[in-house]
Amino acid sequence: MRIGVLTGGGDCPGLNAVIRAVVRKGVAEYGHEFIGFRDGWRGPLEAKTMPLGIPEVRGILPRGGTILRSSRTNPFKVDGGVEKVRANLSELEVDALIAIGGEDTLGVAKKLTDLDIPVVGVPKTIDNDLGATDYTFGFDTAVNIASEAIDRLHTTAESHHRCVVVEVMGRHAGWIALHSGLAGGANAILVPERRFSVAEVVGFVESRFRTDFSPIIVVAEGAQPIEGEMVTQNAELDAFGHVRLGGVGQWLSDQIEKETGKESRAVVLGHVQRGGTPTAFDRVLATRFGLHAIDAVHEGDFGKMVALRGTDIVRVKLEEATAELKTVPQERLDEAKIFFG
Repeated sequence: MRIGVLTGGGDCPGLNAVIRAVVRKGVAEYGHEFIGFRDGWRGPLEAKTMPLGIPEVRGILPRGGTILRSSRTNPFKVDGGVEKVRANLSELEVDALIAIGGEDTLGVAKKLTDLDIPVVGVPKTIDNDLGATDYTFGFDTAVNIASEAIDRLHTTAESHHRCVVVEVMGRHAGWIALHSGLAGGANAILVPERRFSVAEVVGFVESRFRTDFSPIIVVAEGAQPIEGEMVTQNAELDAFGHVRLGGVGQWLSDQIEKETGKESRAVVLGHVQRGGTPTAFDRVLATRFGLHAIDAVHEGDFGKMVALRGTDIVRVKLEEATAELKTVPQERLDEAKIFFG
């Protein structure tokens, strides 16, 4: 078989580990040939390709980002896009696709599968919000990066008796905020799943200032205050209908300083959470996903996504994986709230 591989949406640590595993096993065990599609779904849409054999995947295991590059291209938003994808796959003699991505990338994969284009999906997102899998690769690395940053911010905040608001990624799901906040000893964790009260946050801050320590507030970029609307950088939508988030950390920091009279600073971790070398957990998980994805393609089991259930890698329907986002349940928020204030 001739198999195309692409990485779509936001980059994250572990993408190259998947690519490496797919190619290594696909060539060595099954004798398949691979072609890399560049820039996400723009690759098959515009026939942007690169060679993808064993020489191309040597040494990429610890590298962050993706050697295939990425984009947020949506072929269903392009006039004649699906027909172009189908025509290019035929002209390039590609028998199947492996799409590595999150909800948007795999949403496209599901629609293409419905149109009889053979696709197998691999779950990638630092947000850990894909359904049908316990974890996505990239999440563990992002949490470790955010946790280390929070550790460092504790010391500088205490040195100056400041409050520090740490804004982390998380558009619709607060998994990064929850895990990094718990690991970093945050005094409040604010997530998109539940609107927060500025007055309540101010109470946590004032309680913390009554000790010898300074408050650290962790807020996901998609968290919304009860008293206002979601904070965004601009109202423009991308190809999947998303606005660009960012700014809630600074907004909240300003509110805290105004209400308490104490100095407050905002730190936006942003894309540093996506960058750099993956943790050992993410390298292993991504590698296992890649090995099982090529097995699914070889067996002709299309329309599926590989997923982690417990410690096992299983296959689930793309429809199940993209039906709804996996968000932080109330009981996990209740656990974290014990440490607020």
